[in-house]
Amino acid sequence: MNPEVSVIIPAYNTEKYIAKAIESVLQQTLNNLELIVVDDSSSDDTVAIASSFADPRVKVLVNSENLGAAATRNRAISEATGKWIAVLDSDDWYAPERLEKLVQIASTEKADMIADDLYLIRQCENAPWSTLITESRESICTTKQIDPVYFVETDVYGKRCLHLGISKPMFRQDFLIQNQIQYDPSVRMGQDFWLSLTCLVRGARFFLVPEPYYFYLSRSGSLVYGSKVERLIQSCHKFVDFVEKEEIATKQPRLYNALCRNYTAFKRYLSYYSVVEPLKEKKWLNALKEMLKNPYFFIHFFIQLPLILNRRIQFFWKNESGNEVT
Repeated sequence: MNPEVSVIIPAYNTEKYIAKAIESVLQQTLNNLELIVVDDSSSDDTVAIASSFADPRVKVLVNSENLGAAATRNRAISEATGKWIAVLDSDDWYAPERLEKLVQIASTEKADMIADDLYLIRQCENAPWSTLITESRESICTTKQIDPVYFVETDVYGKRCLHLGISKPMFRQDFLIQNQIQYDPSVRMGQDFWLSLTCLVRGARFFLVPEPYYFYLSRSGSLVYGSKVERLIQSCHKFVDFVEKEEIATKQPRLYNALCRNYTAFKRYLSYYSVVEPLKEKKWLNALKEMLKNPYFFIHFFIQLPLILNRRIQFFWKNESGNEVT
């Protein structure tokens, strides 16, 4: 009998975290599952740790070269035999009841995709500081169906909103196969957003559960903390490709308008970080050239100045308080 859920973990140099991720899957109250770990050519002990689990539900594959998270996830999905595909990043973990709860609700709602709220955790901390829904200020108290326009309008770059693009939905395997949907290997960052939006545009019934069962760790070595310029350039390119491929402008004008607003935000922040990143690296000449190419930098800088000063003050007082305690 095929498993109810196939959990896929793409892994790259996460020897400090991979064991906790795997254990959280094997400790699920839903037992009928398989776990597929695909290592993306790590240089640390990630493979050895993953392979040390004797549970027959665990399958470990290793890429012969580094392919990136999208291609690695696609390989894992191609090996999956479950009714549902559940993604878990190798530095995150599940609450024990997560899969059982989501499968039950998905069955009731006849869902093609289902996600839960996320516990947000900082590096080197065990307890969450908040959740995704709480930080968004959205009022979601019961299971909510998500449409593509809402998905995009509540996930605007640089704005405090829901950001379901970082959520970790379960996907019905048959829906992905029938619609020939997979992760885009050309997108190194923001892959979850575009995969989920593709599913929605192709007609997926997507439901969000307000309870958090997924623990989302923010750490300096993850893709989230990579170059913002690179991420924004990729997002702009993907926007153009997605709109053209899915014929959004003619088929879904409301969605097209929402995406255009996001695209405008991408371009504005790209102008800003194109200057900020070389400044941080003390590449003064490059920063000056980018200022001349991106005059919007000055407008955005003055808009952001109160937030920058507030962060600096909080950092100062935190350090001062710490010094007083010691």
